[in-house]
Amino acid sequence: MIIENIPRMQDPGLLKMNDTMKRYLLLLLIILTFALPVHAAGLLIPMDLGQADHLKAYGVAYHSIKAGAEVEWLLNYRGGSFLIEYYPEIERMARIKGVTIERISDGTAGNIFAEIEEGNMERVKLEKAPEVGVYSPPDTEPWDDAVTMVLEYSEIPYETIYDPEVLSGKLYELDWLHLHHEDFTGQYGKFWANYRNADWYVARKANQEKLAKDLGFEKVSQLKAATVIEIREYVEKGGFLFAMCSATDSYDIAQAAMGLDIVNSVFDGDGVTPGAQSKLNFSSTWAFQNFTLISDPGVYEFSDIDATPLNGYSPRGDEGDYFTLFEFSAKYDPVPTMLTQNHTSVVKGFMGQTTAYYEKFLKPDVIVLGRMEGLEIAKYIHGNYGKGTWTFYGGHDPEDYRHQLGDPPTDLRLHKNSPGYRLILNNILFPAAKKKDQKT
Repeated sequence: MIIENIPRMQDPGLLKMNDTMKRYLLLLLIILTFALPVHAAGLLIPMDLGQADHLKAYGVAYHSIKAGAEVEWLLNYRGGSFLIEYYPEIERMARIKGVTIERISDGTAGNIFAEIEEGNMERVKLEKAPEVGVYSPPDTEPWDDAVTMVLEYSEIPYETIYDPEVLSGKLYELDWLHLHHEDFTGQYGKFWANYRNADWYVARKANQEKLAKDLGFEKVSQLKAATVIEIREYVEKGGFLFAMCSATDSYDIAQAAMGLDIVNSVFDGDGVTPGAQSKLNFSSTWAFQNFTLISDPGVYEFSDIDATPLNGYSPRGDEGDYFTLFEFSAKYDPVPTMLTQNHTSVVKGFMGQTTAYYEKFLKPDVIVLGRMEGLEIAKYIHGNYGKGTWTFYGGHDPEDYRHQLGDPPTDLRLHKNSPGYRLILNNILFPAAKKKDQKT
């Protein structure tokens, strides 16, 4: 249910009144208006453990912004709650979607604001519902991407784009871009060792090669390099980028390897640039430096950045795998605070081709939002580039611990309160925030 406009209705009964009565009522309304408190009653969407559906709550906030209602994100207040200007249509929408919502008085709102003022909390106005894009190949199942699934579940609209749209300037129609689990190095995800004879792999490789040719490139790696440059410029000019799994480290590796051939001959028919490792340009990367490439096509890794053990299990195993969110100063560091809003500070881990990042490879200015305590492994990181920002989140699906090819889609109706999925949705609403000078 999308609210396109919230009309302020005129009472038809006024049309039947005489002029004297109209003037009397108008004067009375003016007196009452000035007698009202400064803060009108609103709708509070609590985001603590009392929320019935955290994921759909973001959709309610998004559509409220889209409709023109005033929306504030109350950082660190009851799990990062939303305060929305009261409209019966919004209240009805929330209840239909199963989202817990509280109608509050002016006095209650004033008490909330006082509590926020005194504690490590902040009020952030959400001004514009962002135009959302998902970079994803046309031959990929939509349910194979956590971001696409949670956008669908929370009913936040998005547009799917790929290399042709990126190269034609489509990015600048978007405020926020997610990178599907892409391989930006042109090695087809390094699935060669186990799947090179699988029908889906053969078809995807052929599709990628045809697309590259159609767009005027000799090799897929060259097409991906051009796409990386366009996305980089989009962020530099103020775009918001979010990526998960292999789209994170492979993007930065592609930035470091710009102008080099790091692709084994089994992928593109020719050899790598001699001494490619020593020629990597780490000054071009956003997040990682001093990493070593893994050129062996039989190894399911792009480099040593990734903290996924070769045995395919987390260092702590299924039950002990978790990461902890940092607590930032809401008043001085609102951006990382927005990105880490949750109803718990400890989040269940999950794996992927790129699960997490060894901190020894992080650049000094990278902000670690979440890490695996005691292991010097970062799970969730953020940074600035030009006028824009990027955020990398390791792993494939927050509610599918070891996602395998061909696994059924995650049913988010069973995970309405997923802390891991909330982090994705924080990123989607982040561009809506009113901009002000940040100290981070």
